Amino acid sequence: MRIARLQTENGPLFANQNPDGSFTRLSGDIFGDFSDSGEIVEGSLLAPIAPSTIYCIGLNYRAHAEETGKKVPEYPVVFMKSPTAVLDPGKPILLPDPEVSDTVDYEAEIAIVMGKDCLNASPENALDYVLGYTCANDVSARNWQSPRGGGQFCRAKTFDTFCPLGPVIVTSDEIEDPNQLSLSTHLNGKVMQDSSTSDMIFNVRELIVFLSRDTTLAAGTIILTGTPQGVGVARNPPVYLSDGDQVDIQIEKIGTLSNPVRSRTN
Repeated sequence: MRIARLQTENGPLFANQNPDGSFTRLSGDIFGDFSDSGEIVEGSLLAPIAPSTIYCIGLNYRAHAEETGKKVPEYPVVFMKSPTAVLDPGKPILLPDPEVSDTVDYEAEIAIVMGKDCLNASPENALDYVLGYTCANDVSARNWQSPRGGGQFCRAKTFDTFCPLGPVIVTSDEIEDPNQLSLSTHLNGKVMQDSSTSDMIFNVRELIVFLSRDTTLAAGTIILTGTPQGVGVARNPPVYLSDGDQVDIQIEKIGTLSNPVRSRTN
């Protein structure tokens, strides 16, 4: 199933995206028992989930570690984004004032959506807690990673609009192996990132096991799993987002997450 969240005349609701592109309302609780009511609904796409918590994993692709000149980490590099950074498909990524940051970068990532509370998962049952997967763009203000960030990533990653999600959640029964999917970033139509989730250092199962150790991952939690090689900061010269750009994140079996880029002063 392809779960969308729509803004309708009667408020937001969850819907199933059908093969013809139409939407039918979901009844019940997507974190419990739910079904397709068959009722056609219309509305604008929202981020497919309003997450309670957003965990993020840094430096989780081998080729990305190589391009940045950093060692492959022994343990997952964990940081967090604020839920207020979430952005709907099609809505603009807003650049901070240039005095705050003029080094804003894109990062294509597959996001895990937890479907039920998860504590101390095992490698064998980790995927049983997953509702599904969606596309994410871990937008990053690089100057707030270093030197302004004080060794922490959170500020760099959590400006408003810095977490586009969507367009839908593809349920886990339709993605047998989340570590065998192609993913890419197109900036103004040019391919900037082109890789596979098979290049992850810590795979989806391992990340869930690691993060849930003595820590409950509540239903609705999002886990951004890292980005592959091709980020703007690693290019020579660097390529950063600017007003008027268009960023498209594509992940096999999920779809395309598209967002324009705009200056806050416009």
